[in-house]
Amino acid sequence: MIKFKKKKRFVYLISPNKIKSNSFYNQLKQIFKLKKVAYFQLRLKKESKKKKLIIGKKIQKLCKRYNVKFIINDDPILAKKINADGCHIGQSDMNISLARKILKGHILGITCHNSKKLIKKAIKNKANYIALGAFFPTKTKRSKYKANIKILNWSKNTTNIPIVAIGGINLDNYKKLLLNKANFLAISGYIWNNKKYKPFEAISNLK
Repeated sequence: MIKFKKKKRFVYLISPNKIKSNSFYNQLKQIFKLKKVAYFQLRLKKESKKKKLIIGKKIQKLCKRYNVKFIINDDPILAKKINADGCHIGQSDMNISLARKILKGHILGITCHNSKKLIKKAIKNKANYIALGAFFPTKTKRSKYKANIKILNWSKNTTNIPIVAIGGINLDNYKKLLLNKANFLAISGYIWNNKKYKPFEAISNLK
């Protein structure tokens, strides 16, 4: 039987699709106090840039206070304006070379789905981390790509770049990914849309 080793700061927390009220910032503060979150990604697809800038600056202060890396989804220019720690880029977003020129020494993460070709490309372009998934069914984001433990193991044997596992991760399945040496687990729906637990309780359950 494999023993599960307790690991600190393995959560890559993705924001809810909407941030409706100031109570969100109090929730986030309580979550950060648990010292399980390594990264926080602001992912607001339907908000204006002005609104994202306002929200982003508030979150940035909390991230700095609790030593959490603050990542902006899709938008290197916004990341630069906020002075975030970095940006996450999908395959249909800005080219990493251009993003690197904008953000220079900042963190750049790249979505690689389940593709060895995209992983190799990300390594060549010196990504700071790669995101693989979806490992499990998810309602948070439509995904036509399915990843499995084989691609995770292949990635670990191919590169030392940190790997973020994403897609439907919850209390029932997260340990499987950590046991297979995923560096971080990108989690959103389990935290923000959990019918059984409040956000603080949901993340407290991840040991």
